[in-house]
Amino acid sequence: MGNKKALTGALLATAILTVAGCGGGGTASTETAEAPADPADASGTIKVLTARTDLVQNGTMARYADEFNKTYPKVKVKFEALTDYEGEVKIRMNTEDYGDVLMIPAAVAKDDYPKFFAPLGTTADLSAKYRFSDKTDVGGKVYGIAQFGTANGFLYNKAVWKKAGITRWPATPQEFLTDLKAVRTKTDALPYYTNFKDGWPLTAWTNNVGSVTCDARAGDKLAGAVSPWKRGGELNTIDSLLYDIVKGGLSEKDPSTTNWEASKGLIAQGKVATMQLGSWAITQMRDAAKKAGTDPGDIGFMPFPVQKGGKYCAVLASDYQQAVNIHSSHKAAARAWIDWFTEKSGYSAKEGAVPVLKSAPMPSTLKDFVDNDVTFLERSEAKTGEVNTIDNAAEIGLNKPDYRQKLVDLARGAQHGSLDGYLADLDKRWNEAAGTAGS
Repeated sequence: MGNKKALTGALLATAILTVAGCGGGGTASTETAEAPADPADASGTIKVLTARTDLVQNGTMARYADEFNKTYPKVKVKFEALTDYEGEVKIRMNTEDYGDVLMIPAAVAKDDYPKFFAPLGTTADLSAKYRFSDKTDVGGKVYGIAQFGTANGFLYNKAVWKKAGITRWPATPQEFLTDLKAVRTKTDALPYYTNFKDGWPLTAWTNNVGSVTCDARAGDKLAGAVSPWKRGGELNTIDSLLYDIVKGGLSEKDPSTTNWEASKGLIAQGKVATMQLGSWAITQMRDAAKKAGTDPGDIGFMPFPVQKGGKYCAVLASDYQQAVNIHSSHKAAARAWIDWFTEKSGYSAKEGAVPVLKSAPMPSTLKDFVDNDVTFLERSEAKTGEVNTIDNAAEIGLNKPDYRQKLVDLARGAQHGSLDGYLADLDKRWNEAAGTAGS
């Protein structure tokens, strides 16, 4: 994918800052951006900002626009692909010129959405139709509709795991570690690949919050002095597993040499057995298998190794949300594009992603999850703002790579310290920040 780093950043990002100056904000709009009842009434040229440089360059987005024009012939759609999407759009939003349709940058504080984006409808109405509506809910109105969602878990090479004698998914962290040891002993593959150097893949571990306890509101429950890394807590379970993988010598010897693009070929060719990522990555790894001349069907996806009541759970998280610029002169046309792209384009299905439309089926990439009755949980975003405030004040970065890079360094002996000591320090910083954040 051309800019998956930027895309994944939005999926995971909860480091919400305020756009400096708010020059483009102005007064919050009450005018709802509604699609026209008659498609022939929508007209004008709209600019759509995107991080998908690859899809713009290879003509895919233009083909979507051609299909869109069959329904909305008077609307001309122009695309602008930005490599550093977050950085560039954040700057533009100090003006009124930031496209007609854009993906909401993580840098915009949720409470500021009404200053920058036109409301798309009430949360009550849109949540009945779309997943992830609460992510952009402000005061009972929705300001963005997700492009798609993703489940979290582990990508793995089925052929390698089978060669290691493993016939079923591990149901506990200890079973997972035992399986990785079997891969090391019985195959030539590296059991686990951290993608340490690029950093951002490490943030995917946070998206397992909720999967451990099978609680869609687990993320909301981090709001407060709750010691998130206490023994038995979700983040303790998640981060302890990563630590134990590295401590046990089950990952690369020198994580500073990892390479995201190269990792696709490594798992496709069976040189790497396992990686922790969102389900968005499945299609990329299967494409890598095709290029390598190996079987795309060998790329599998398993849930986090914990069961609740004998079943696995997987949290569904939202991707970037598309919004209408509050200053757009063609709000109806912009809204028409968002609705069509969400409901009619087939984009999420092509990406192998979780559809935003609740009535749509799960993608074929998650067939193993569906066949094995994995429980899907739509992650609640009700207290995301509060959690972000604490996280920023604590300077931990739940969705930044730094704290897990330190965790990996502790596990491999590149830094001094213990797991228990490190997690206790994270709890201390979190709880102190919870006591002062917002004051």
